[in-house]
Amino acid sequence: MVAGGGAAAHAEQIPVRVVVVTTFEIGKDTGDVPGEFQTWVEKLPLKQELAAPGTYHGVMRYNPDLQVLGISAGEGPEHMASAITALVLDPRFDLRRAYFVLAGIAGINPNVASIGGAVWAPRVINGGLAHAVDAREIPADWPDGYTPVQGSTPTDSPVPPLHSLSGDMAYTLNPALVSWAYNLTRSLKLPDSAGLKAIRGRYVGYPQAQKPPAVLMGDTLSSETFWVGERMNRWAERWVGYWTQGKGTFATTAEEEIGLMQALTLQAQAGRVDPDRVLVLRTGSNFDMPPPGESAAELLKSEASEGGYSGYLPSIAAAYQVGSVVVRELALHWDRYADHVPGTPVAQGK
Repeated sequence: MVAGGGAAAHAEQIPVRVVVVTTFEIGKDTGDVPGEFQTWVEKLPLKQELAAPGTYHGVMRYNPDLQVLGISAGEGPEHMASAITALVLDPRFDLRRAYFVLAGIAGINPNVASIGGAVWAPRVINGGLAHAVDAREIPADWPDGYTPVQGSTPTDSPVPPLHSLSGDMAYTLNPALVSWAYNLTRSLKLPDSAGLKAIRGRYVGYPQAQKPPAVLMGDTLSSETFWVGERMNRWAERWVGYWTQGKGTFATTAEEEIGLMQALTLQAQAGRVDPDRVLVLRTGSNFDMPPPGESAAELLKSEASEGGYSGYLPSIAAAYQVGSVVVRELALHWDRYADHVPGTPVAQGK
């Protein structure tokens, strides 16, 4: 039975230490082909159902012993922003000290990592907000057809504001927390298989792509457009480098991070959440460009559906394997992390 969402039923708030954020579930929450949510529901586990009004999935899951709440927000930044806003405003929860861990699959850059790999993001870059020029009309001296929405050339200098009336171009997550999560999980041995070896073996000339899956850090590009191909990958690397002024490294591409960060940042202004307690983990379900000798259209055709992603099941497994280490550490040692964000200096006298 799903617990209701009416205010009268919530005289006592449900305690939440960690919110696990996923983006989709294919079918049921248990017992069939897993989406991002199902593995958490079955393995953490998240047995208790709670109504999730105002969200695409309609149901959240909860572990009362760990005080961990799981949500499947729905795909795309709009679904994510709507679901997170509904969650934060839900009177059943006080999330001012809760940690948010987004754990989902993504396209992965073969210049940086291997399929099945797990990447903690120091930064989130908006890949969907830009001026775009048709490929047939790109000036000869431009690297690609994308310019800042606040500018007129791909390399406008100085870099426009990251947050303006035009929108939000980039967010930097708490560096200390991201480094802590990475160091906690960096030695994990991720799932590998003959299938993954065969896929990465085709990426001749891409030494990082040919390595077994591993945990690393790298920036994520958030865009609703499911782009593919070597030239688009080149644009993504440039775009991340541009908005981070050379500090960032494009590693993964997904949709929802901008919606997540926009919603949490705005709610933080009202004091309802702590923006320094947010983590983004993405695992590579597919390379974002084809191997040498294959066209972008051929790769797109072979992986046109979510179930067809070449590293889909290993990436689903890796998201839980890596993410759950951090979630359990935070939840099981709440006396340590409730008032002190891990990785940050402890104030004198405390």
